[in-house]
Amino acid sequence: MKKYFAGFLAAAFGMAAFAMAAKATTSDQLVVKVPYEFVVGGKTLPAGTYRINRASDSSVGELALINVDNHAGVLLNAGEWEDARSNKTELQFQKIAGQYFLSSIQTAEHVFAIPVSKSAVMEAMKSHQGSTSPVSGND
Repeated sequence: MKKYFAGFLAAAFGMAAFAMAAKATTSDQLVVKVPYEFVVGGKTLPAGTYRINRASDSSVGELALINVDNHAGVLLNAGEWEDARSNKTELQFQKIAGQYFLSSIQTAEHVFAIPVSKSAVMEAMKSHQGSTSPVSGND
């Protein structure tokens, strides 16, 4: 009887550990189609479908943004984040001098503010004279 109980306990523990690991890997995960080229983390990424998820379970603000078609991507450190107030998932962009800059990522769990570097904005302004306006992208 003790062997049966020990086997049952080991199986239950293994299933619980598997369930926790599965939940950890899906936290803050999002798949979204971006219809235009955009700048984030100092890189210009092509239009396409992107998978966004946490780069590690230990830090909420570290995100990986990967193009599912060509695997181009970038690792990001969100400047700030807060709990999401709705289940709406989206990316938000700022359009500056004709270029789109990723400025916010909202998953079902969090809203992440993505810093737009001043040097990237200055470079865009040098290459093109234009105005600033926010643009939203949805999944």
